[in-house]
Amino acid sequence: MSSKAISSTFDHSHALLNQVLNRHVVVFDNQRKSAVDYQAIAKQPKRLNDYLTQLSAVTPTQYASWSSDQQLAFLINAYNAFTIKLIIDNMQAFNRGDAQSIRDLGHFFSSPWEQPFFQLLGEQRTLDWLEHEKIRVDFQEPRIHFALVCAAVSCPKLRSEAYKAERLTAQLEDQTHTFLSDRDRNGVDEQGIYISKIFKWYGDDFNELHRFLGDYADALTDSSSHLEAMRTSKLPIRYTDYNWDLNIADVN
Repeated sequence: MSSKAISSTFDHSHALLNQVLNRHVVVFDNQRKSAVDYQAIAKQPKRLNDYLTQLSAVTPTQYASWSSDQQLAFLINAYNAFTIKLIIDNMQAFNRGDAQSIRDLGHFFSSPWEQPFFQLLGEQRTLDWLEHEKIRVDFQEPRIHFALVCAAVSCPKLRSEAYKAERLTAQLEDQTHTFLSDRDRNGVDEQGIYISKIFKWYGDDFNELHRFLGDYADALTDSSSHLEAMRTSKLPIRYTDYNWDLNIADVN
């Protein structure tokens, strides 16, 4: 079978995930933030589970036949979808109050990101493998940090649509602008630039951080004086507190 025939067996429109996100992600604050109705997904998980089955069925040979954008969209969607799966599988712990964030779901002294709870590309995998050993290694793309959502309030918003190869660049660019324009997380004030700790944790991925932020200065501030300061000098940078509480939608 040709590579084209093999790759055609996977739905690159990610239609099932698109349906889950469109139905259960609540977007607010002028499109800057979102929350997830995990309770509803947990009650009717079939679409999500069917999508995860599609992901797990992809072979390394099949994956290798795809374009770079198809591969990256696949991996980003896998990270976000398996994160949702981790949350809904532990919904009772959240309902009982035993867990307030994804960080409370670690077992046997491992973090939730180190748990091999899903199958991908022929092996048992972890969320850490997906992010740190696959996506960050294979793709020199800092904007992925605004697309991978680990179910926390301070994470970038989860989009109400799946990532798709033909729109990937535009989606990543929109995510970056949207995240940087969220004044609870990022902005410019009289003390300088304040930004999410994501930039601290993954500083090396952004190469020259001031230059990266300068490219998105119009998202960080609409003040002409602050824009000029960003262009003419390296403003001091500080990092905002990270809220790890679950990004769960209040639908009552």
